[in-house]
Amino acid sequence: MNVDVNKAIEGLKEGMSLLYPTDTIWGLGCDATNEEAINRVCEIKKRPNNKSFIVLVNSVAMLERYVSEFPEVCYDLIDLAEKPLTIIYDCPIGLPKSLLAEDGSIGIRVTKDPICNRIIQGVRKPIVSTSANISGEPIPLSFHDINSQIKDNVDMILKERWDEKMIQPSSIIKIGADHSVKVIR
Repeated sequence: MNVDVNKAIEGLKEGMSLLYPTDTIWGLGCDATNEEAINRVCEIKKRPNNKSFIVLVNSVAMLERYVSEFPEVCYDLIDLAEKPLTIIYDCPIGLPKSLLAEDGSIGIRVTKDPICNRIIQGVRKPIVSTSANISGEPIPLSFHDINSQIKDNVDMILKERWDEKMIQPSSIIKIGADHSVKVIR
């Protein structure tokens, strides 16, 4: 079902899955606090349940609600990043275990994308953001490159930016409990 932002917000609140453009690539997502919806995304993507997800938030204030130990350096990293930056944090709180990596960490990005921010603000919760591909297949560079299995099985498709090429993956940095910084990508 093709939807606008308002319908996407309502659907996410009801536990539906969403195919949507992000600040990096097309994403497949859901309410990041809804275990059933997360399992549905795994099914659509044919993704093993033991792989972690990236979560999008719309502000540092929202991010702080889901990370128990927020190192000071993260404020600067987020503020100074010139392109989308996902930070992997230890000790997340309030998120289902199915989102987390085997070591208990989670990748979270404060998105600057206006569409994503409207959705997150409307849902009032973080949203899952995983690449819109079947696990193991190449990441699609545009809406038209997304596998029809994804399009056919997702609950909602956002009617935005279908003709835009999206080729910018986020940088990924891991911040350790000891405040060490490791560049992943």
